[in-house]
Amino acid sequence: MIQIQLNLPETAFSALRSTPDEFAQELLIAAVVKWYEVGMISQSKAAEIAGINRQAFLQALNRFGVSPFQSTPEELTEEVSRD
Repeated sequence: MIQIQLNLPETAFSALRSTPDEFAQELLIAAVVKWYEVGMISQSKAAEIAGINRQAFLQALNRFGVSPFQSTPEELTEEVSRD
């Protein structure tokens, strides 16, 4: 496993009232949720990167207010119309 070091001010941890390890995990989850939201990665890849199972990733999507569906309603309507 590759480790990445970040330099953050000590006051950053108080923003979430967390330990450095908890902050790092939350930062990682926030990143993969955003990458999923913009279509850069799949649910399974996001969960893998964050080191959580897919169910936990779906719960994170809900917590951040991100839909688990990447298709827009218009795309779904178009797809159904083609069949």
